[in-house]
Amino acid sequence: MLIPAMLPAQTIEGGAEYYYERHTAQEREASAMPFIRESDVVWEQTVWRTIDFREKFNHFFYFPIEREGFAGRRNFAYLIWDAVVSGDIPEIYSDDELKIPLDRELFLAQFQKPDTIVLEIVDDDENYEYKTVLVPKEFNSEEMLQLRIKEAWYIDKQVTEQNVRILSLCLTKEHYKEHDGDYDYLGTVELFWIPMLSPHVRRLLVRNEATWQQNIAHQPTWEYIFVNRMFNSFITRISNVYNRTILDYLTGQEAIWESERIESELLDISQDMWEY
Repeated sequence: MLIPAMLPAQTIEGGAEYYYERHTAQEREASAMPFIRESDVVWEQTVWRTIDFREKFNHFFYFPIEREGFAGRRNFAYLIWDAVVSGDIPEIYSDDELKIPLDRELFLAQFQKPDTIVLEIVDDDENYEYKTVLVPKEFNSEEMLQLRIKEAWYIDKQVTEQNVRILSLCLTKEHYKEHDGDYDYLGTVELFWIPMLSPHVRRLLVRNEATWQQNIAHQPTWEYIFVNRMFNSFITRISNVYNRTILDYLTGQEAIWESERIESELLDISQDMWEY
């Protein structure tokens, strides 16, 4: 026998993106990192790699390009930049070793310093007037096409497995120079490095979701994406006696092959631990 039940009405406040209240994300806390003893690390390599947003698999880093996407979701560049501006990420650095801190307020002031341009104004009588104006700079995520990360690959003898920890991450910007109406590409400029093991950064990543799949009820957090390595990337450098990058000794297709060789070699090490 079915007995009808009277259920209380649900009143939703705020925007119209959802038909139910969503608060789980803002209550998440990053889980504690497993403790590692120095004596248990029997092998270690430092690896630098690049995540290119132009690769199809990595598009979720780049989109949505709007400042606030659906339900407030931001792309990765806006997520990190807004956290630096608000102070949610209080420490930024100029180097991947996190030894040279940047003054956050000074960096933001210099980055957002207006450009001075001269406008040529012509009236109806063809009289020319030149006026100097200041054009404010704004952070534009569409100029951010790559991430650089530094990570540690290691083998812990207590669990007899190979693990990876991302140590630091860098936002980069494509830099161009205008010349006779054309824009010449000058290269990729590093903005700043952030410590990925910082509790401030880990809290930010676990409380924000990416637009990664069609099922918007269960989008992965950015922490989940990095921990489970849900991205395509290529190696640009590995710790070596010469302290050089791959591009320091190879170019073109040979540099790509070298990056793939190192990647394969790293993955083979965990297999070579075992004897059958």
